[in-house]
Amino acid sequence: MHDYIMVSIACITYNHEKYIADALEGFMMQKTDFKYEVLIHDDASTDSTADIIKSYEKNYPDIIRPIYQSENQKTKGVKVGTFNRQRATGKYIAICEGDDYWTDPDKLQRQVSYMENHPECSLCVHAAYKIKADNKKMMRHVRPHQGDKIFSVSDIIRGGGGFFATNTMLFRTEYEKTKPPYVTGGPVGDYPLAIYLATRGDVFYIDEFMSAYRVGVPGSWTSRMINDA
Repeated sequence: MHDYIMVSIACITYNHEKYIADALEGFMMQKTDFKYEVLIHDDASTDSTADIIKSYEKNYPDIIRPIYQSENQKTKGVKVGTFNRQRATGKYIAICEGDDYWTDPDKLQRQVSYMENHPECSLCVHAAYKIKADNKKMMRHVRPHQGDKIFSVSDIIRGGGGFFATNTMLFRTEYEKTKPPYVTGGPVGDYPLAIYLATRGDVFYIDEFMSAYRVGVPGSWTSRMINDA
């Protein structure tokens, strides 16, 4: 077991009382030969989300490192994801928002092992299930390829914003510090982030389902786009 933090898990949440425990359980079930931290940012939830996080923080004080906002930052135009990523101490950052969750206890270990053995790799992703928010019924999946594959920049651009599920992304923290304006300035960060990381090295896809992405969560970006259409 390494003494230093290998992975910083970045989780943003707001009014996810029905979902946040699944996310936290997915983090805590990870079986690794390294240490990781859970950086979770609650954007002044008005439900019991913060209370649920506090209960996990009490049980895992050395791992769960929360920020509890007293005022909602997103409504002020603040990019709330930066609160976690800027304080990340790990060599890698793994993303999972509070309404999604991981399903495989070996997820982090598999991704980090590949990245450690392939320093030319800047981003590692995998397949994910898309499930209904209310009952976890599987609707479809995010599986950009049958079999493991290294994706190019052009592959990712052609694939579009839903090519990878956000909660599958694990990348080198060093690239967080050098993101160009097109990554930080857009309304959605995961697609331009994937493009940027592909310009910095290989993007490796593991053809295994290791996470679940909820569809139809009230207030989510996807739901807002559907309602505004």
